[in-house]
Amino acid sequence: MSRRLCLDTSAYSHFKRGDRQVVELIDSADWIGVPGVVIGELAAGFRQGSREEQNFRELDEFLAWPMVQELVVDWEAGRTFGEIVAGLRKAGTPMPANDIWIAATCANAGATLLTYDGHFGGIGRVGSIVLKAGDSLTGSG
Repeated sequence: MSRRLCLDTSAYSHFKRGDRQVVELIDSADWIGVPGVVIGELAAGFRQGSREEQNFRELDEFLAWPMVQELVVDWEAGRTFGEIVAGLRKAGTPMPANDIWIAATCANAGATLLTYDGHFGGIGRVGSIVLKAGDSLTGSG
């Protein structure tokens, strides 16, 4: 069975720190999507740190892996974003806009979102694996 994973910012950050859970999941994936919004969040963090050039170089190397694909915000992602926002508002469960864009691009790619942020589990449109530092794997969808 093919394993398609999409990374959010927290998953990439934990991967770069060598977190065993996320490293194992990435190593077992056949395809990995990285939303452009995640790249933007990472770039903002890199520019505020002391290892900016090294972090950008490592991200470029990761994005060059044959199984990794950057996910762009396009018309379909916009439609999915709107669907997710409407559902969250109806349920009374707001979420940061960047996270909704991440979920929308992930859903359109047909991938499971790999994250350390539990609120993604509240989006029925996308399956997620919510990791907790030092805990075993948990998932939804």
